[in-house]
Amino acid sequence: MQIRESHVEKRIMPLYIQLYDRLKNNIVDGNYPFGSRLPSRKTMADEMNVSVITVKHAYELLCDEGYLESRERSGYYVIFRKEDGFAKSVNMALPQYRQNYERTISSFPFSVLSKTMRRIMNDYGEALLEKTSHKGSVKFRDAIRKYLARNRNIHVDVDQIIVGSGAEYLYSLVVGIFGQDCCFAIESPSYKKIEQVYRMSGVRCELLPLGTDGIESEALSETSASILHISPYRSFPSGITASASKKHEYIRWASKTGRFIIEDDFESEFSISSKPEETMFSLSICDNVIYMNTFSRSISSSLRVGYMVIPKRLVERFDVRLGFYSCTVPTFEQLLIAELINCGDFERHINRVRRKLRRELSKNGSETKT
Repeated sequence: MQIRESHVEKRIMPLYIQLYDRLKNNIVDGNYPFGSRLPSRKTMADEMNVSVITVKHAYELLCDEGYLESRERSGYYVIFRKEDGFAKSVNMALPQYRQNYERTISSFPFSVLSKTMRRIMNDYGEALLEKTSHKGSVKFRDAIRKYLARNRNIHVDVDQIIVGSGAEYLYSLVVGIFGQDCCFAIESPSYKKIEQVYRMSGVRCELLPLGTDGIESEALSETSASILHISPYRSFPSGITASASKKHEYIRWASKTGRFIIEDDFESEFSISSKPEETMFSLSICDNVIYMNTFSRSISSSLRVGYMVIPKRLVERFDVRLGFYSCTVPTFEQLLIAELINCGDFERHINRVRRKLRRELSKNGSETKT
């Protein structure tokens, strides 16, 4: 049962990621049922013909995402249950919310930003005064498309990407896509502007309480909403992250006809995991997830630039209902961020911050032990 891959795959995907994917699929398919113990790292390494370090990295990723649990001097055990969810509530310790949860994120280097600004002005000149498509600059959206494919396992067409001036503006576009007759379910607590924008837009909202790993199952099963707005990577202000089981529960909930998920991927770029967090968009096979993100944390809060990726089935509906809107982000800012992505400066900054966060976590862990 060795891992085999083509020459191209070897260059693109590290062995520990291949092993991670294989083990994750086996867990989800029930080949490793809930509570079962995985083979030791040495045994797995021998079976797969890889190094023990490769197995260690794969197991750690599965632990990070809530598929496995490491038990001291015992091994790795499966904690993912596909059937979790829609059960009656059980006595569960409520999470201790971290009020106004905030991580300190290093600013994007101003020297790089200013240098790129000058280059964009010199290269494009008066073309910066021209309007872009209602969805945004094709160059910018193509840069986002490639970035998402490289880093988030999201593979889409340029026409599925819509650029707008921040998350709040994109929320209002979502209402335009679905109409005011839909009911939206949102996490409670959640970023307050989500509810404010939806209610201002005339739609009904249901607040679903958060448990320790996401929305409580009973509340999710009983909601009358057809649109679920979630922040699975890290909900604000609680800081709660959805477990692997909870993510699959959300996917099952949305599998019923007419249901959609809005994935607000707040701050996911700064995950300290050595593998990008899996998204609801990449997990779903029903073409019913809208993915959202912004550059306010990764570059600057003064750049009111966000984007959303809509399912293919909603592209025509968006164009018909909202195609008359003009893009709300200046051409200069779109081309600036496109250049930062295309030349690698954006991802270099992200990686610097992630390395810093890992060092801080490691340091804090060492201090705690001492």
